[in-house]
Amino acid sequence: MDKVDHLKQLGSKTTNYKFDEPTPEILETFPNQYPSRTYTIQFVSEEFTSLCPRTKAPDYAKLHIVYVPDDLCIETKSLKLYLFSYRNHKTFMETTINRIVDDLVTICRPIRMKVVGIFNIRGGIAPTVKVEYEKEPSIDD
Repeated sequence: MDKVDHLKQLGSKTTNYKFDEPTPEILETFPNQYPSRTYTIQFVSEEFTSLCPRTKAPDYAKLHIVYVPDDLCIETKSLKLYLFSYRNHKTFMETTINRIVDDLVTICRPIRMKVVGIFNIRGGIAPTVKVEYEKEPSIDD
């Protein structure tokens, strides 16, 4: 049976949106019920927004987050709120995607993860930033 008592965001009567600073503390996980099985979880967010640190112009992106969980899975509503927290944050696209990977890896410690940010055209260029992570094998493996 899935354990949900520890989740604060999912099913809460009020949602607190933070838009100025990435807030990894809002991310929540739940136990993977199938840790011995290798499977993939994919999230797609078509409404990601952050700001250029120099011009403050919005950078819009479609994000693909794909990971193979180990012991923990990322709870979806907390992920949504975490991604929203970038809305008014001033940072380069490359920094943004790397930070998202760092924060997600820290919270769920997956076997593998890939985050791809497909950013909208700005100045005639459509940047795509892809960051991959793979867990180091332990000595016991």
